[in-house]
Amino acid sequence: GLPPVLQFGPDWMKEKVGKEVLGGLKRISLAITEPFAGSDVAGLKTTAKKTPDGRFYIVNGTKKWITNGHDSDYFTTLVRTENGLSMLLIERSEGVETSKIKTSYSPSAGTAYITFENVKVPVENLIGYEDAGFMHAMYNFNHERWMIIAYIIAGARGIVEECFKWANQRVAFGKPLIQQPVIRQKLANMVSKVESIYSWYEALTYQMTKLPYDQQSMKLAGTMSLLKFRATRVAWEVADDAIQIFGGRAITNSGMGKYVERFMRTNKFAAILGGSEEVMADLGIKMATKGIPATAKL
Repeated sequence: GLPPVLQFGPDWMKEKVGKEVLGGLKRISLAITEPFAGSDVAGLKTTAKKTPDGRFYIVNGTKKWITNGHDSDYFTTLVRTENGLSMLLIERSEGVETSKIKTSYSPSAGTAYITFENVKVPVENLIGYEDAGFMHAMYNFNHERWMIIAYIIAGARGIVEECFKWANQRVAFGKPLIQQPVIRQKLANMVSKVESIYSWYEALTYQMTKLPYDQQSMKLAGTMSLLKFRATRVAWEVADDAIQIFGGRAITNSGMGKYVERFMRTNKFAAILGGSEEVMADLGIKMATKGIPATAKL
């Protein structure tokens, strides 16, 4: 929720909210997803209508599956204004209600359902320009997806390590699992997949450090989408192989297989948050074909 404030917010907002959030005094969340619109950002229904005197927006609507939403003091919220989508900074105040959503992941994420009922928001809380909120949200997605890729690769790498330890320890049919060709084949598949996406991730991260922020959104959006798509598929495949290596321990949420069980239960978060796999794959190819002339042929 903070990057749009720091990138597009007015100076007073950057100063006040930036200091409070980075100083640990306040919490903020990004409120985009709704019960009716997830990856289809343009389909959201939360509205913000200006008062007759033009001093306030009156916000009505709901947001769902908002990470950290239950504990947030601020909500960077995408809303529908008169001629498009806009982004508002909404403080927790009268008319804002949050309730926790139980998910298969940790309750510490504070995943929330948020209701905005006639919430009065000063026009000064507009982030960027009115009706330009969609572009502001898109600017944020590259870095959000980069972060999601980072944690899913780290998680997959940790599971591979667990599998090596277990295969070296577990004895079956008179010898350690690591001496079984079928187990070595699974480990080979896991390692080769994880290392390949990590190399791609390093290359993309290097490009992010060299390109200006505005150019990243256009030039790296497609590549980032395809990498996220591939990374989440690899995570699923790694989890599947790990369960076969650990056997019954991998479907028990305690003991030596608890990390594998947890990863199998939670890795799909990365495949949904920040854009589903199907949307990521489609966006990646759409961006790749943008520069191809309509007359191109063999």
